[in-house]
Amino acid sequence: MIDGRHHRQRILAEVGATGQQRLEQASVAIVGVGGLGSPVALYLAAAGVGRLGLVDDQRVELSNLNRQIIFEECDVGRPKVEAAAGRLRLIDAGIQLDARQENIRASNVAALFAEYDLVVDGSDAFETKFLLNDAAVLLRKPLVHGAVLQWGGQVTTVLPDGPCLRCLFRDPPEPADVQTCEEAGIIGAATGVVGSVQAEEALKLVLGVGTPLSGRIFQHDGLAGETRITTFPRDPDCPVCSSRARITDLSRYADQVAPRGHVLV
Repeated sequence: MIDGRHHRQRILAEVGATGQQRLEQASVAIVGVGGLGSPVALYLAAAGVGRLGLVDDQRVELSNLNRQIIFEECDVGRPKVEAAAGRLRLIDAGIQLDARQENIRASNVAALFAEYDLVVDGSDAFETKFLLNDAAVLLRKPLVHGAVLQWGGQVTTVLPDGPCLRCLFRDPPEPADVQTCEEAGIIGAATGVVGSVQAEEALKLVLGVGTPLSGRIFQHDGLAGETRITTFPRDPDCPVCSSRARITDLSRYADQVAPRGHVLV
């Protein structure tokens, strides 16, 4: 490790030598290495998180480059996880990187949660987001949810025994009812704001400091220049996290790749 690499954060009371060691021993999976996954991966690597799992089955496209800042023009056509891993090694040659060129599905999501301390959701399909939420609740592992479209986005953190995404949104919307990123457009800086908040949440969880966005949703509207945090309770009739849960396993999810672009990034 380069001497002084993490000095500016080690001097924080919430980090110190003990916290830096926690970061070095931590493992975080990032599902989706796109508009959100880019700043998350860059900031976690720079902070000294010892192991990152990069999960994405797509290749870099030219249209990604306005927001997926981990990539460059020379990466177009390469697998995203391969290109991202190369960039992260330039930040910290000692980081352990698991480049997983695959899509998350019902058959592999449990193994992913078991292998890492927490999961950050940078995916681009509603079905994947709800699959990750349900897996996090059922497996009692932390999940940092994020979504962004046009000029804004949102972040919330799902913790064991806390409210989950279905307490806010009972079911994913029908694809025909929402615009895709390709249809609605997106400002790259908005993904930077939302992804940076997700990175902060992941770092707080690893360090065990601060107040995570559990039961709270961070909402950013870049066009209006407004940010707000709204508190929401655990839904007593939530289909996955309540005592009346009807979702007790992941069998409702078809074991197939979720359609691309139904949300964002």
